[in-house]
Amino acid sequence: MTHATIKPAVILLVEDDAPLAEMLRDRLTMKGHEVWLAETGAEAEAVSQQVSPDLIIIDLLLPDTNGLVLCANLRERFKGPIIICTASKRPEDPVLGFKLGANDFVQKPFSCHELEARIGAHLRQPDRTTAASVPTVTPAPDGAVQVIGPLAIDRARCRVTQGGMPMHLTPTEYRLLSVLADRLNHVLSSKELAERVWGAHDTSICRSLEVHLRRLRAKLKRGPATPPILTARRGLGFELAWEPVDGNGVSP
Repeated sequence: MTHATIKPAVILLVEDDAPLAEMLRDRLTMKGHEVWLAETGAEAEAVSQQVSPDLIIIDLLLPDTNGLVLCANLRERFKGPIIICTASKRPEDPVLGFKLGANDFVQKPFSCHELEARIGAHLRQPDRTTAASVPTVTPAPDGAVQVIGPLAIDRARCRVTQGGMPMHLTPTEYRLLSVLADRLNHVLSSKELAERVWGAHDTSICRSLEVHLRRLRAKLKRGPATPPILTARRGLGFELAWEPVDGNGVSP
């Protein structure tokens, strides 16, 4: 029986436990891989754009962010395997990790041989479709296209147009827009938005939410037609508002 050869890969290891990170880097380097270390989420974001990794390993308990948020952010532009490797004991973390784009979940303490085997298995499947291709928002009934003035959200195809022109949204921006459109002209709290999109809510997720919403608002304003208004209500949350003008109404 022959086994597929595992080609040397560029691996980004996001781990703030320095001794563990160095040990894993040494082991993986001995197998021919090029390993880049990042101790924080911010560093991981920067390194991932510089070196184009083939595989990413993420710890959830990072000093500057929730690893689940980092996983979701990286998944928006990274198509390769993501392995979450963490000492977190929260039973919901594996489920959230997979929903946010992780391909594997390894609990600490772990066997180095097992982790290496999992890395090898993922590297032998470079064309595997990632979880990022499937939005976590529940689609509209029958996959209908929701029309809000000049904005059209095609739930079946996960596409958005404004004034007939396509809007280029990230998966997270699309999920946020869909959730807000489901509750048009209603204020949704940061907690409710985060739980609908990421399945969890904490301080780091809230910061990430605000960044994504600012980008979404900017893209709406750049469209060819007057868009629904995305408003931040201080102390309350966020609202996608639209009032019909000259018969240009809202249809489900």
